[in-house]
Amino acid sequence: MTIDVPYGTETIKVQIPSPYEILNPNKVDDKDENKIIKNALQHPIGKETFEEFAKRSKRLLVIVNDATRPTPSSKILEYLYPILSSHPAVQFLVATGVHRAPTKEEYQYIFGRFYEPFKNRIYAHDARNDADMIFLGKSKNGTEMFLNKMVIENGNVLVIGSVEPHYFAGYTGGRKSFLPGVASFKTIEMNHKLALSEKACSLALKGNPVHEDMVDAMNVLKDINVFSIQTVLTGSHKIYAVTSGDLLKSFEAAIQFSNKVFCVPLQKKGNIVLTIAPYPMDIDLYQSQKALDNGKLALEHDGIIILISQCRMGIGEDAFLDLFCKANTPQGVLDILANEYKLGYHKAAKMAAIGTHAQLWAVTDLPDDIVKKAMLKPYKSIQKAIDNAVKIIQGKGRQPRVIVMPSGSLTIPVIKGGT
Repeated sequence: MTIDVPYGTETIKVQIPSPYEILNPNKVDDKDENKIIKNALQHPIGKETFEEFAKRSKRLLVIVNDATRPTPSSKILEYLYPILSSHPAVQFLVATGVHRAPTKEEYQYIFGRFYEPFKNRIYAHDARNDADMIFLGKSKNGTEMFLNKMVIENGNVLVIGSVEPHYFAGYTGGRKSFLPGVASFKTIEMNHKLALSEKACSLALKGNPVHEDMVDAMNVLKDINVFSIQTVLTGSHKIYAVTSGDLLKSFEAAIQFSNKVFCVPLQKKGNIVLTIAPYPMDIDLYQSQKALDNGKLALEHDGIIILISQCRMGIGEDAFLDLFCKANTPQGVLDILANEYKLGYHKAAKMAAIGTHAQLWAVTDLPDDIVKKAMLKPYKSIQKAIDNAVKIIQGKGRQPRVIVMPSGSLTIPVIKGGT
């Protein structure tokens, strides 16, 4: 069977054997994006309209996602521009978390045609710049909440986010605009250490220590006036749903739409899984790891999982690779985590956990020696990786069964009739 596999902004044709399954985000009815956005803005949940919100805000901060997420911020700004452009004191803050600041091209991706008129009011969050942070208190878990002081200085905040499953926070969106979005490195590190828990996984909110810590940490914002716009995209990055209003309520409402798109039925697990980090989520290996974590849900024990990601900007967070370099085996990585933790280790931990029962391969633009340090078997050819995986599975006396996930970073395989 010939199929198209996304790689960066291109597609590559490859041959896969039968039996196979291709798991794409569920097809949902195409709707008029204009009507979806207008309806959400006209009917906010638990809040006045954004126009009313903005009118009584002397200062206004707009928080948007960085370029590692396909959030349609520029489309939302189409409808807010008349209000924002006439506001006497509006600023924009890109929620980078611990990522680097956007490039000029990425700023244009985020803001579209509104980059030029607003560029002198746009700032990138820098989690490592302590001078930009202000301490607001602690969560019940002890996470110390240092947030970008622009949040406090403005007092009125609009967040534009997107909601999809997230491999340890349960879902993206909502509270994540603040933590990790505009939090300090120390705050993010304390929160993300909780990702080592097995309960920190996709679709999980209740009992998920990362999510519960985030929500509790939001209590420090009780004196901040927040208006939330949450989007849900289809697998082709078209707008499927938009919710607005109260931060938590709009987030919870968006989750219902998110599940309809991204929770994909799987007939049977495979012993070869191709999981792709699609553009722009293929920015680096650190971000692409999400595709591996979702792909493991479709993989049989002792199978082969192949990550396909261009990794355009390299590895990402250094600590992620540093931990792998300290051990010789995936189990060795997990053993180290019993005694030490740094931000980035959680991603290495999730990968290592897969490596204890499966082979991890990767097709990337990264140098082979770097890929090997991350305990992945490197390939430059998708077809060669597939062919070699088939031979290995056949050599074990098993019939190859291939699962392909073209949007692995956003697809949650759900076994029919099971979990």
